[in-house]
Amino acid sequence: MNDQPTRLPLIGDKAPSFKAKTTQGEISFPEDYKGKWVILFSHPADFTPVCTTEFMTFASMHQEFLALNCELIGLSIDSLYAHIAWLRTIKEKIEFKGMKGVEVNFPLIEDITMEVAKAYGMLQPGASNTQAVRAVFIIDPEGLVKTILYYPLSNGRNMQEIKRILIALQISMKHGVATPANWQPGEDVIVPPPGSCGVAKDRVADPTVKALDWFFSTKPCPKD
Repeated sequence: MNDQPTRLPLIGDKAPSFKAKTTQGEISFPEDYKGKWVILFSHPADFTPVCTTEFMTFASMHQEFLALNCELIGLSIDSLYAHIAWLRTIKEKIEFKGMKGVEVNFPLIEDITMEVAKAYGMLQPGASNTQAVRAVFIIDPEGLVKTILYYPLSNGRNMQEIKRILIALQISMKHGVATPANWQPGEDVIVPPPGSCGVAKDRVADPTVKALDWFFSTKPCPKD
């Protein structure tokens, strides 16, 4: 990886490219993930309790994300050997909320040089200069950043919320709709405001659209 920016990538930016060693072998991003959604997330350190619960939860939901054409990639500023030892400990010793014997099959990046963490703005000096905060980047199949979430070192993430955002993004991109506050998959979606009087008139006449006013219309969530 050459001369990566140290600023935080913004929504709509091309996600910084990188090559890295992981617990699943070497990866090249975005080349190895072309045509797929990616959730790239960082954690502060191996062998820490909050991170352990997060990895167990992500691993237990791995197939759910794969079914949504989405790959998971984890990262911390630890060695590959530390990663392997930690993931083995999780599988052999740790039980959390009914999860036991959990095997993490998605890649966990070795980032001792902090190159990837710096490229994605995962290092927050106010929190730590040596540990990545709990960052989440949702990246679309074209390699563009679509969502950025940041959590402090002390608090674990809600993986169901991350999955909900992924589904919402996929529906919005495919069908040109938006999702309202507290939206859950399957609920009505918002139709963008009309750009002309003719479109507004047609929309009011459309039986599938609930038009509360010219700018506020909803319709059932697309099934596919």
